[in-house]
Amino acid sequence: MRHLKCGLIQMGLKGDSKMDPDEIRDEMIRAHIPLIEEAANQNVQVLCFQEVFTQPYFCPSQDTKWYGAAESIPDGHTTRLMQDYAKKHNMVIVVPIYEETMPGVYYNTAAVIDADGSFLGKYRKTHIPQVAPGFYEKFYFKPGNLGYPVFETKFCKLGVYICYDRHFPEGWRALALNGAEYIVNPSATVAGLSKYLWELEQPASAAANGVFIGAINRVGAEEPWTTSHNMGEFYGSSYIVNPRGEIEAQASYGDDELLVHEIDLDMVREARNTWQFLRDRRPETYQVLTEQ
Repeated sequence: MRHLKCGLIQMGLKGDSKMDPDEIRDEMIRAHIPLIEEAANQNVQVLCFQEVFTQPYFCPSQDTKWYGAAESIPDGHTTRLMQDYAKKHNMVIVVPIYEETMPGVYYNTAAVIDADGSFLGKYRKTHIPQVAPGFYEKFYFKPGNLGYPVFETKFCKLGVYICYDRHFPEGWRALALNGAEYIVNPSATVAGLSKYLWELEQPASAAANGVFIGAINRVGAEEPWTTSHNMGEFYGSSYIVNPRGEIEAQASYGDDELLVHEIDLDMVREARNTWQFLRDRRPETYQVLTEQ
């Protein structure tokens, strides 16, 4: 049996949105460090944070202030710091942050760091929503341009998909075909329109592709957007689902929490050999998917 101990951290905003982005970043990192250490104490091998974990979900605004939250990857402060923690604890860490490639060019990105502290690469969020009111992501993010990489970490073949991406089945399938065994989906999702999809789409995608998925969501209200846009609160409920579509472990609805759960990667082979969805694909009949 190939066991993998996974960790997911869900967390509410520390400080408030009136603060300088660098101050918020420092507060959020300080709040995460005890949970990183606790993950290490529980022998977590792959740890993932929530979407743009160092900042509020600032996309309900259209304020250039938040461009100042973006960092270089891998040379920025947060990535370099997490490389130190990964090496210290022999732990793979997925670090979702706001990325600047040059002034005026920004992506919603996750850096992937191996257990020896080496930078393996990054995934950039592919699908960028623009839904009023409250989801002005195109003001902040270019669509990702790195495809669907799978990272050969010390412990598993790891894929990343980010938040709104999860509504698009094509990326899950691409990651599975590229060899992913475990896919993390760091998110910022509020109660409301998509709440019922939270425990529908990712279990369905896990079953359709024969993979484990770690779904991470932040928690709590973030002002002024919760009130001004009537957005509701982020509800946590992070979970790990297996290749049969069964949720094996789930965090609380609304609290800061480190969810730790051990999965059996042999189930990937077992599920795929049972259902044979990848064998029975007919890609030669799917041309319409890229023509429309």
